[in-house]
Amino acid sequence: MKSPSDIMSNLVQKIYHKYGENPGTMLVHTGAIGWILSSCAQIFAISINNKLSTEQKMFLIPQEAADGAVNIISFYTLTQGVKGIGSKLVKTGKIRSAAISKILKDRGLILKKGVKREANKIYAGDWDFDITKLRHFDTNIKPEYKPFKDGAEVIAGLAGSITSCNIVTPIVRNAYASKKQKDIINNYPDWKTNDPSGMHARIGKTMFESFTSKTYSSAYTFSGNMKI
Repeated sequence: MKSPSDIMSNLVQKIYHKYGENPGTMLVHTGAIGWILSSCAQIFAISINNKLSTEQKMFLIPQEAADGAVNIISFYTLTQGVKGIGSKLVKTGKIRSAAISKILKDRGLILKKGVKREANKIYAGDWDFDITKLRHFDTNIKPEYKPFKDGAEVIAGLAGSITSCNIVTPIVRNAYASKKQKDIINNYPDWKTNDPSGMHARIGKTMFESFTSKTYSSAYTFSGNMKI
């Protein structure tokens, strides 16, 4: 049986082999995992909160699950997409470092101003251009290309994650919450006039508002107390 230190060592080695040369991908995957764990923790906190009634949990748990799904999907698709665009821009030579530009100039692959394009020749910056397909890429270009590409992917991934978390996710989540609120009210039109179970009063308007607000994700604490 392997010792805990051996298990940890093997895990670290596997992570390194998978992400050591792809820090941008690691950023996307760890971010998505973080959202998943956060959503699971929020749902668990609601489920064990003794101060919430069964009706409240029936409303809040599905809403939290939907909110988590929006966060995860938005984060992964947008961050991965922006990272992919950044990678493509570097790969085609549209974005390049000074060292890479010098290598491409020496090979006549950068179209200079005032010089006509040669027929059937692909230049750096063309969408079909691929730096990794050039001759002697591994020996002459990769040492300069790889660190620059990794940095560009990380920056693009960070930009995508910031856009997702602060712009796209709140908009999508609030739109969904607004629609869900209308659906629930339409399905229970007699809440205000005939509510023998007291369900409407216990759920209350502030719960809907807490879900649609930007601070909804922090509305619960792991101690089991609810803050609205």
